[in-house]
This record gives sequence, structure tokens and C-alpha cells, in this order.
Amino acid sequence: MFKHILAPTDGSALSRAAVGKAVAFAAEIGAHITFYYAWPKHKGYLFGEGALDNRMTQDEFAAAMKAQGEEILAEAAAVAREAGVACDRYAEATDTPHAGIIAAAERSGCDVVFMASHGRRGVGGLLLGSETMKVLTHSKIPVLVYR
Repeated sequence: MFKHILAPTDGSALSRAAVGKAVAFAAEIGAHITFYYAWPKHKGYLFGEGALDNRMTQDEFAAAMKAQGEEILAEAAAVAREAGVACDRYAEATDTPHAGIIAAAERSGCDVVFMASHGRRGVGGLLLGSETMKVLTHSKIPVLVYR
């Protein structure tokens, strides 16, 4: 059925749980998985909770976000490795995470996106997070939502 899964993650608790379920699903069906992490291009944009040090330069901010993404993706890859699931990792800066998710799925040749119902922003919408809702609305690739 599905051969290649895109699993976006932001490192939140629900996103980490979704990574575990995506890996279990990939193991069950014999699929490859690509983990995806997006960070904001500009330090004025915050995807997650909390505040960033405003004294950071833009370059320092980008380096910190990239390092955070690498750490989150390494954690996801370790889950896949433990389950014997082949995986790739991809991270990028984008001010539109939903568009980045969709583009990454298309670019990687994924045939399904497996993502959490909401991320670090919490339950911002009534049922689904805004980025998840945007992926569902705009993606031509099927989306499985983990709650």
C-alpha cells in the first residue's frame, strides 16, 4: 500500500509519540520513512512555545534552530533504527511549515504524510493544529493524523 512515509516532527511530546507510531506503521508495512523538521527563517517567527533570546543575531538564531532540528531528527532516526526501519532525515528553514511539509513529501517521493494532530503550539484549533489542518487542506498526498 504505502512505500514511503513522511513523518514531520517538532520534538513536542505528541510529535514524538507520532514518530513512534509512524515507525511502527512503517515496520508493519515494510515502508521507508523520511523524518522532516522545519524551523522559522526569521527569529521573529516562533513555531513553538517559549521565548528566544532577542540578543541573538540572525545567524546565531539559524545555527541554534539547525542544531535543534538535527537533535530532534537524530532522536527520530534512533527510533527507526531500533525498529529496523530505513529512514532519511531532512530539515530546512521555512516561514510556512505546512508548505515545507508538503514540498518535502513531494520531493522525497512519499506517498503518505503521517503527522501529529498538533505540535508545540498546543491545541490552537478546535480539533487539529493549524499546520496539520493546512497540510490536510493543501496536500494532494494522503495524510494520516495521529491524536
